[in-house]
Amino acid sequence: MRIGDAARASGLPVKTVRYYADIGLVAPSGRAGNGYRDYAQSDVQRLGFVRRARAFGFSIDDCRELLGLYSDRDRASADVKRMAESRIEDLDRQMTELAALRADLQRLADACAGDGRPDCPILNGLAGGAARRG
Repeated sequence: MRIGDAARASGLPVKTVRYYADIGLVAPSGRAGNGYRDYAQSDVQRLGFVRRARAFGFSIDDCRELLGLYSDRDRASADVKRMAESRIEDLDRQMTELAALRADLQRLADACAGDGRPDCPILNGLAGGAARRG
């Protein structure tokens, strides 16, 4: 199938499918007689695999490793679990950072009167100043 069909079937933009092919992450099975990239159903399955892995926040290099593990029937599931647990730790760290950012932004928003005056604790806070109720 052509790249547009493969993109639709995998839920990815054509540009992303082309990029994955260019970096050798998920290359098309071959080229049609007219020179177009020719994707097989197995390619579409791998593209969907990468789309889901990227949705979990795995890097391109992680996806490359996961695809290798996926196609290796002699793999140890411990290798896959290690990657998943590492990603969970990253997500936990990001969630902690996001919660702190949210709290800081909430503090700035609470300090803002939200009236017609130009004094804005939110802008002051973004500029590095302390939030003051005004």
